[in-house]
Amino acid sequence: MTTVLPPFAAAPPAAAPAPRGRPLLRLGFRPFYLGAAAFGMLAVPLWVALLLGQVTLKLKLSPMLWHAHEMLFGFAVAVIVGFLLTAGKAWTGLATPRGAGLGALAGLWLAARLAAVLAPYAVYAALDLLLLLPLVAALLITMLLRAGNRRNLPLGAILLLLTVANAAFHGAVLGVIDIHPVRALHAGLALVVMIECVIAGRVIPAFTMSALPGAKLQAPRVLEQTTLATTALGLALWVLDQPNAFTAAVLAAAALLHAQRLWRWQPLRTRARPILWVLHTAYAWLPVGLVLLALAQLGVVAVSAGIHALAVGATGGLIIGMVTRTARGHTGRPLRVSRLEVAAYLLVTGAAVARVVLPLLAPQHLVVWLVAAAAWGLAFALYLLVFAPWLLAPRLDGKDG
Repeated sequence: MTTVLPPFAAAPPAAAPAPRGRPLLRLGFRPFYLGAAAFGMLAVPLWVALLLGQVTLKLKLSPMLWHAHEMLFGFAVAVIVGFLLTAGKAWTGLATPRGAGLGALAGLWLAARLAAVLAPYAVYAALDLLLLLPLVAALLITMLLRAGNRRNLPLGAILLLLTVANAAFHGAVLGVIDIHPVRALHAGLALVVMIECVIAGRVIPAFTMSALPGAKLQAPRVLEQTTLATTALGLALWVLDQPNAFTAAVLAAAALLHAQRLWRWQPLRTRARPILWVLHTAYAWLPVGLVLLALAQLGVVAVSAGIHALAVGATGGLIIGMVTRTARGHTGRPLRVSRLEVAAYLLVTGAAVARVVLPLLAPQHLVVWLVAAAAWGLAFALYLLVFAPWLLAPRLDGKDG
C-alpha cells in the first residue's frame, strides 16, 4: 500500500544519521576539556611542590618558566582549542575534526606536555610549537573563509599570534632570540585575554538575556569597539614597552570601559543562578587585573598581582564557567549546575583571591601558595568527578557530538 501525502504537505524529515565513533572523539570539546581539567588539577599543585622543594623534575627550563608557559600554552590553549573546534562547527555548519583526526590533535597536545618533563628541550619545543596551534588556526580560518563567516576571523588571527608568541618564548629559551622569555609569556597572556574579551562580550550578555526574559543587555557598538581597541592597545604597550605613565593611563582606561561593559550586563540580577554569576564574577577580574597592571606601571604593586588577576581570576574563572556550561549543553544535559559545580566555581574564585589579594597583604607568606594551589587543584578535580563520565559517554539525547 502506498501512502499519498496531501497536496503541499511537507515530506517527513529524514532521520538524523546515527552517531558514529567513540564518544570522546566526536567533538573537540570532549578530549580537550578532559585533558585541560586533568592537567589543571595536577600542574598547579605540582608547581607549588617544585617551588617548596618537595618534588624534583628534570625540567629543561626553570620551574617558574615551566609553570607560566604550561598554564598558558598547555592548560588555557587546550580549552580555547576545544571551544573553537566545537563553536566552529556551529558558526560555519562545516565538520570539524573527529575520530582519528581529533585524537591526533589531542595526542599532539598531550605529547608536548609530557615532552616538557621527559624529552630534550628541542623535542619539546618542536611538539609544542609546530603542530597544534598552527594546525587549528589554519583549520579554523579555512572553515570561516569557506562559510563566508568573516566576523570570527580575528579569532583565527589571534591563534596565529599565539603561535608567534610561543615561538618567541622557545626561541628566547634556546638563545635564538634576544629577549627575556617572560616577555613572550606576557604576550601570550595578553592574547588569551583578548580572546576572552571577544567571546565573553558575546556569550555573557546572550546567556544572561536567555535567563532574564525581556532584558536588553547588549552594550552599544561604540562601547564594544572602544573597549576592545583600548584593551588591545594597553596590553600591547605593557608587553612591548618599559613601564611608563602613558601605558598606565591606557590600562586604567581599559579597566573603566570593562567595568562599564559589565555593569550593562546587570550582574547583580544573576545572583541566584550560579551558571551565570560565575561568568560575571570572572569577567569582573578583567578590570581588576588591568587596574593592577596600571598600578604596576607606576611601581605601586608588583606586576604579578595584575598577571594573576587576569590569569587565575579572569581566565580560570571564565574557563570553569564555560567548560561546565558548554559541556552540559553539548552532552544533552540541562543548564542547571550541581552543588559540586558551584563548589568548583567558588574554589577557583577563592584561588584568585588567595593568589592576588593575600600577597598584597602578606608578601612571600607560604600560605598564599598552599591555599591557592589547593583550591585550584580541587576545583578541577570536582570538574573531572562530574564531567569525565559525561565526556566519555554519548549524548543523553542520542544526537551526534
